[in-house]
Amino acid sequence: MEGAPEKPPEPSSPALRSGEPVARGPEGLPPEESEGCARPLETAPKKLCGYLSKFGGKGPIRGWKSRWFFYDERKCHLYYSRTAQDANPLDSIDLSSAVFDCKADAEEGTFEIKTPSRIITLKAANKQVMLYWLQQLQMKRWEFHNSLPAPPVAPDAALAGNEPALRLELEQEEAELEEFLCPVKTPPGLVGMAAALQPAPAMPSALQNISLKHLGTEIQNTMYNIRGNRQAQGTGHGPPGEDPLLSSEPQREERPSSPDPSAPGKDPGETLKPAPKSSLTANLIQKAKRQNNTFPLFAEGLTRNRTVQEKALALEQQVLMLTKELESQKELVRILHKALEAAQQEKRATSAYLAAAEDKDRLELVRHKVRQIAELGRRVEALEQERESLAQTASLREQQVQELQQHVQLLMDKNQAKQQVICKLSEKVTQDFMHPPNPLLVPPEAANKDFLSQQEKMEHLKDDMEAYQTQNRFLNSEIHQVTKIWRKVAEKERTLLMKCAYLQAKNCQVESKYLAGLRRLQEAMGNQGSESAELLRQLIQEALQWEASEASADSVELSPISEYDEYGFQTVPNYEVEDLKLLAKIQALEVRSHHLLAHEAMERPLRERWAALGELAPSVELKQLLRMGVSQEHRPRVWRWLIHRHVQHLQAPGRYQELLSRSQTCKHPAARQIELDLNRTFTNNKHFTCPTSSFPDKLRRVLLAFSWQNPSIGYCQGLNRLAAVALLVLGEEESAFWCLVAIVETIMPADYYSKTLTASQVDQRVLQDLLSEKLPRLMAHLGQLRVDLSFVTFNWFLVVFADSLISNLLLRVWDAFLYEGTKVVFRYALAIFKYTEEEILRLQDSLEIYQYLRFFTKTICNSRKLMSIAFNDMNPFPMKQLQQLRAVHRERLEAELRELEQLKAEYLETRAAQDPVVPEGCTSDDEGDGEPGVATGTPQSPFHS
Repeated sequence: MEGAPEKPPEPSSPALRSGEPVARGPEGLPPEESEGCARPLETAPKKLCGYLSKFGGKGPIRGWKSRWFFYDERKCHLYYSRTAQDANPLDSIDLSSAVFDCKADAEEGTFEIKTPSRIITLKAANKQVMLYWLQQLQMKRWEFHNSLPAPPVAPDAALAGNEPALRLELEQEEAELEEFLCPVKTPPGLVGMAAALQPAPAMPSALQNISLKHLGTEIQNTMYNIRGNRQAQGTGHGPPGEDPLLSSEPQREERPSSPDPSAPGKDPGETLKPAPKSSLTANLIQKAKRQNNTFPLFAEGLTRNRTVQEKALALEQQVLMLTKELESQKELVRILHKALEAAQQEKRATSAYLAAAEDKDRLELVRHKVRQIAELGRRVEALEQERESLAQTASLREQQVQELQQHVQLLMDKNQAKQQVICKLSEKVTQDFMHPPNPLLVPPEAANKDFLSQQEKMEHLKDDMEAYQTQNRFLNSEIHQVTKIWRKVAEKERTLLMKCAYLQAKNCQVESKYLAGLRRLQEAMGNQGSESAELLRQLIQEALQWEASEASADSVELSPISEYDEYGFQTVPNYEVEDLKLLAKIQALEVRSHHLLAHEAMERPLRERWAALGELAPSVELKQLLRMGVSQEHRPRVWRWLIHRHVQHLQAPGRYQELLSRSQTCKHPAARQIELDLNRTFTNNKHFTCPTSSFPDKLRRVLLAFSWQNPSIGYCQGLNRLAAVALLVLGEEESAFWCLVAIVETIMPADYYSKTLTASQVDQRVLQDLLSEKLPRLMAHLGQLRVDLSFVTFNWFLVVFADSLISNLLLRVWDAFLYEGTKVVFRYALAIFKYTEEEILRLQDSLEIYQYLRFFTKTICNSRKLMSIAFNDMNPFPMKQLQQLRAVHRERLEAELRELEQLKAEYLETRAAQDPVVPEGCTSDDEGDGEPGVATGTPQSPFHS
């Protein structure tokens, strides 16, 4: 069924365009060039056109209709009309997303063009013409997909440099197609110019060949042809009384280079007999001279010498190429001028902002930046729409490839079955020859008849076999080409995704700078009550509003960044102070920007390396991969393997269930403190704040089981966060339990979570020494202001940064920590201070530094930079040095503790010797309370309140 008509690029020439190279017809080729299968496809540019029968229509007139088809190279469309002389096409077929098919059991010359919206059935005059059309359509489709789009910046010189590579790639594609199916020589008189000279194929009835669906177009074409014929009759014939044959003779003398009368389909002895055909040719030549000619193929250039024509075409192509190159150079100059103007304008805007004396001028500059942000947003939306269309095209291509593969499999099965039948018949014939029947029993006439019938069947089977082999070779070439086209589309889609991600990241960076500018303006203006201050407050309020509806309305979501990340943590912290809310918004934009920029450059190669790693085993490569971070889909599997390495000597089947049963039957003294800490665990994570979530119950059971697993510790504030991180990643209670056991009992030093927190205090002193060694400027600055970093860093080591870093960085730290141990914690602690060293050095007040240290770890977004500092800039970092520092400071700390115990004992002896008298009715504050901290097993430390 014919679809909606589409106008070709130039309505005045539906078949061929003037100014494009015109191919010589088959009659112009030497005989030796038009024969043979081994030669490559014709290198001369040819127009693909000719008559084919199209199956369509409705009701009684449904059937084959003769149509003139011509291909448009610029749009990759195959247009068709009723005759070659029609001015307007009836409809077109989009070949860019089409596949081709031919069936061996169908009528001879029948093939199909399958597009995503419809299937068009066509029929050629014979098998050779069909194969020629299929091969040419394949090559045209490949040329269209392989042609390079002209970029807006690069000049034509760059494109000209790419032309040899493009030509080489097309030649390689032709050679690959020849491996499947030999090139078909041009059928003489049935395609191209020769076909246009022939009359349209006759149909059983004129009504059957008319397209009722495009009746308006049919009427226009008919009226146009009638007008053209009348004009041609008025100019192409002599006086009324003159014989038309005689009047046409001078025309032939004036045009010695007209089409060769000895071409195929014309008898030299009959050149003067078919008068109607001669007049038709004259009419066509006259029509070609008009400005609105429907068929420029028969222009005056065809009547001149072919060598002169080729020279003219070559010069014309050279002029066009030089014109394009000149235009591209002009375009490049214009673009460079624009870039220079933009840079100068940006410089002037920055200078104006810095030189502005009033806040109104600065606010006007801020509004200009807002308009730039909106423009970037529109560009991102356009790219997102383009990406969506490419994704739909790729999915359609995948479906078409799958259908073709299924079809080929069916054909191969059918071919195999027929081969088996042929083998059986061949064996039967061989047996008949080896053991001929008794001539006395079988009459000679019957034997001859049987032999002839068998021979006839063999010939039919050979014909069928050849047809199926041809069909199989063509379908293999079609699958090969469609697969290559699909890969190119997928590569273009990946390129557009990377470009879109880059633009989104730049957009986030511009928004972050805009918010940072608002924050600095707010700090500079203070609490002024002017109109500008009120406008600034409104702008900040609008910036702080989280537009969830806009995030959900995005057509393309390149990153999973939203209100919550993949592990349930908030991407924008919920600060109560207004200034910190603005800082949180800036932080979220920076996180998104870094995520988008690192997604293609770092995340995808990292996922591929983890997928190709295979079975896990300790190695240098695994160590490097763990330092770079584990991708989300592989992290649970890797963590389980790391935990098993640490606790395989402690694990026993059913151990966790046994501890759970004990916690249910007997209440542990730490159960009350565990219950209190459940509601304090990760208040910025939806899995622990949602009332219907199962994570708090899982966390409770894990902590109770551990309190019975290690009675010497029981429970320590901070273990809830360690177990919560393990639950978020591993999901299973038992795996999270053994992760907690591995951290407390094997990875960390022995008394890290004991009542006195001895090992934790030792590590703080070791960190002070390492900071003095690696960052002497920073430590001198903090020492001058008397800032004690242990108020911040103590919690880092106790919970392995669980409360400090954003989730993306936190889990990367844990990836390496579970493999290398506490040395990783020291590396990242040093890297954090190195990352923010310049910011801290700019602060000159201890109160400002303490306020900055409250949240400065949340402002670190670039995981790649932090990782590089931790594992490259902090080197050398030998484990032997760490052990020596721990031993020295442990000895000093134990001596200090012994001295404190001695002072305490002396004080108690002195107090007992004084024997104070307590008045009646007065009791000590501590009387009856018992020893603090013993009932719950909670360590008495200012950091575990």
